[in-house]
Amino acid sequence: MTSAPLAARLTHVSGPLFFPVTAYGPDGSLDLDTFRVHVRRGIEAGAAAVFACCGTGEFHALTPQEFRDCVAAAVEESEGRVPVVAGAGYGTALAVQYARLAEEAGADGLLALPPYLVVPDQAGLLSHYTELAGATSLDVIVYQRDNAILTPATAVALARVEGIIGFKDGLGDLDLMQRIVSAVRSAGLDPLYFNGLPTAELTGLAYRGIGITLYSSAVFCFAPDIALAFHRALESGDDALANRLLDGFFAPLVELRNQGRGYAVSLVKAGVRLTGLDVGEVRPPLTEPDDDHVKQLAALIERGRTLVPAADGPVGGSEAAASGTPSVAGTPGVAGAAGARGAGV
Repeated sequence: MTSAPLAARLTHVSGPLFFPVTAYGPDGSLDLDTFRVHVRRGIEAGAAAVFACCGTGEFHALTPQEFRDCVAAAVEESEGRVPVVAGAGYGTALAVQYARLAEEAGADGLLALPPYLVVPDQAGLLSHYTELAGATSLDVIVYQRDNAILTPATAVALARVEGIIGFKDGLGDLDLMQRIVSAVRSAGLDPLYFNGLPTAELTGLAYRGIGITLYSSAVFCFAPDIALAFHRALESGDDALANRLLDGFFAPLVELRNQGRGYAVSLVKAGVRLTGLDVGEVRPPLTEPDDDHVKQLAALIERGRTLVPAADGPVGGSEAAASGTPSVAGTPGVAGAAGARGAGV
């Protein structure tokens, strides 16, 4: 756990927010050693925070003990250098249990995932997140998406709850987000806001237009050099570079991601395997991406690296190389991407 409050640590960040995948062995069991390597490399590559066991980390597929072990491992690997935020979801009672496990493991905060299955009304959402925020000493970021869509009035009420420090938007309705931001600001409150869409870089310029610059980066898991180059462009106002990366890498990546269900997780995990780190396959009910799609991902990563300025590091994996992660071009087996689906490359 870091000593400074989570909100302060996340207000001005120097790199992307890192959502590591969860590593499994060949038999599908948790592989904490590989998970540790993945987290360590991400921090060394320039991550501003680690969000462990969230959507990309297959929160839905983890047992409570696996969840606690992963969060504890992330905390140990961070060594206080960056904050560690853990996912917490399902119904209120289970979400509270996961929150307490995260607190025991040393996490700095919680990402409150949507409640399981049901579609609550606004009073129910307010009650759920209020109870979760009161269950531990950890700060909470509320994740808006799917069955947990907030009205501006509910966002104001939640922003007043002690322990709730921010909102992550996974819906992508900029009209609603602007109304939420305006309503909360008019109430004299100043929480953090995050762009939480899959491949959030694609909408980074649009969210920046309404004052939201924090975002989750799945690309950082497997191509930190590309993710960092975009982050720097967005922060510095280099829209020419941002647009070049959007047009040449992120937009095609989203098109590829949209080719299969669950690719927001499984394709990311395949990307990590392409770096040479065998994080295993996804657990059911998710399935592995098609071999041809993994080959397309490998080619796209190489293309993206040609768009990264030399100042951001040598093309072919500047930050990845710095963290000990091989570039895709130097990874054996990329030509036959079937290996990326199984034991890794």
